[in-house]
Amino acid sequence: MKASRIAAAGTLAGTAVLALSVPAFAHVSVQPEGTAAKGGYAVVDFKVPNERDNARTTKLEVNFPTDHPLASAMPEAIDGWDIKVTKSKLDKPIEMHGEKISEAVTKITWTATGDGIKAGYFQKFPVSVGQLPEDADELVFKAIQTYSNKEVVRWIEVPQDGQEEPENPAPVLELSAAEDGHHGSSSSEKASDSDDAEAAAAKTAAAEPADSSDTTARVLGVVGIVVGALGVAYGVIAGRRRTDA
Repeated sequence: MKASRIAAAGTLAGTAVLALSVPAFAHVSVQPEGTAAKGGYAVVDFKVPNERDNARTTKLEVNFPTDHPLASAMPEAIDGWDIKVTKSKLDKPIEMHGEKISEAVTKITWTATGDGIKAGYFQKFPVSVGQLPEDADELVFKAIQTYSNKEVVRWIEVPQDGQEEPENPAPVLELSAAEDGHHGSSSSEKASDSDDAEAAAAKTAAAEPADSSDTTARVLGVVGIVVGALGVAYGVIAGRRRTDA
């Protein structure tokens, strides 16, 4: 009796260890390259794993949020994939760089022109997006993954705080606080600001009055003459002393 109980307990423990050792269920996700600051621009990667042993991923559709539309979304060209960007009219225009934007990207579709994503591999689909909203902490991108055997997986379930992750969660992009009040300005913009500052400093130096430098040169010349005269006088005195000795 005791032996059977011990065996049952051992089996249960082994099953638990096996369950814990199984890797987490992979799904389509989105992550920024660096940071995705509110009010700024970012490059984000949609990471797509192939979860089937007998099929390839041949298509990905990513739907962009309509509650916080993004006026700019530029996908990076990828070998072996055809890319289509879909824009739609906005119910309420948004303002960007002082201009009214009446349409925004609502969907990007990647379709494989070759093998697609093979079993045991994943693919990243980079997109430059902006301007990110200032009044949101996250953006939800619902995605649809299609396999070569015509199977379709819809990653459209929105995760809820305090609840377990759904079976097919939608990719969620977490937004960070605006950087130093510049709303996440890019490194190129910061470099441009630095170049402007250096140019201004050079211009200021070039604009200094010429008579200031002339006066400095004259003073240094007079000091040089005085020092030279003192040196000559000291030499004459020293020579006389040696002669008298």
